Amino acid sequence: MRVCFILIIVLSCLCSCNRTQTIKDIEVLAKVKDRSLTRDEVERIIPKGSSPADSLLIAESYVKKWVKDALVYEVALRNLSDEKAEIDQLVDDYRYSLLRYRYQERLIKEKLSANIRESDKINYYEEYQKKFTLDNGLIKGLFLKIPLDAPGLSDVKTWYKSSSLESLEKIEKYSVQNAIFYDYFYDKWVDIDDVVSNIPIHLSDARNFLRSNKSMDVSDSSYCYLLNIKEYLPAGTIAPYEYAEPRIVEMLLNQRKMNFLKNFEDELYEDAVKSGDVVFNTEENP
Repeated sequence: MRVCFILIIVLSCLCSCNRTQTIKDIEVLAKVKDRSLTRDEVERIIPKGSSPADSLLIAESYVKKWVKDALVYEVALRNLSDEKAEIDQLVDDYRYSLLRYRYQERLIKEKLSANIRESDKINYYEEYQKKFTLDNGLIKGLFLKIPLDAPGLSDVKTWYKSSSLESLEKIEKYSVQNAIFYDYFYDKWVDIDDVVSNIPIHLSDARNFLRSNKSMDVSDSSYCYLLNIKEYLPAGTIAPYEYAEPRIVEMLLNQRKMNFLKNFEDELYEDAVKSGDVVFNTEENP
C-alpha cells in the first residue's frame, strides 16, 4: 500500500504542471538493503504520452519487479557467500573483456577503412577458389506464385518460359494485379533451395532434375507455382565471383581487422616496455 501511495503521488506530480516542493522531494520509491530505486529511473521507463492510469500500471509493475529482483539478489548473496570470490573474479573478467572489446571496436571504426579494392577481391578469389565451392546449386531465372482462379493463367504459362523482353513486360504487368509472388533473377545467381522452398515439391536430386528440366509448373489446391531456369550451377562447383563477392569482402575485412589489432597490440607492447610501464621480474627463485 505504501509503494502504491507513493507512486500515485509521484505520477500525479508527473501529470501536473504545478509541482509542490513536498512531491518534488520524493526521490526514492523503494529500498532493499543498500539498493534504492529512484523516481527518475521509473520516469524513464514510462512511454511518453501514456495516460495517468497506464503510467501508474507501468510504474507499479516496474517497482514490483525491481523489488523482487533485489530480494532474490540479497538471498543469493547470502547463500552463495562461499562462491563470492569466484563470482567477483568472473565479473572482473567480463568487465575487462568488455572494455577491451569496446575499445578495439572503436579503434577499428575510427582507424580502419572498410573499402576493399576490386583488384584485392579478385586476387583473393583467384588464389583461394576452393574456399568458394558451392554447397548448394545456384540458378538464374524467374519465379511466380499465382492463384489458380487468376484470369489469364494459361497465357502466363506460355510467357514465363521465354526470357524475351516482350514476355517479361507482359509478366510484370500481369503480376502487379494477379501474382501473389513474383521474383525476377535472370541477372543474378540465387541459391536453388531458397527458391524451391517456396514450391510444394521435394527434389531429392536437384542436379539430375535440373539437367533435364529448365522449367517447373506445380500446383496445389490454391496456387500455381511457375519456375523458369535460365542458368544452373550444381553443388560442388566454384561459385561465380559475383556471388562470392560479399563473402570475399567479409573475409578480407576480418583479415584486415586481425592484422590491424595485432599490429596495434605489438606497438603498444613495445612502447610500454621501452617506457618502463611494463616491468618483468626476471629474478630466479632460490
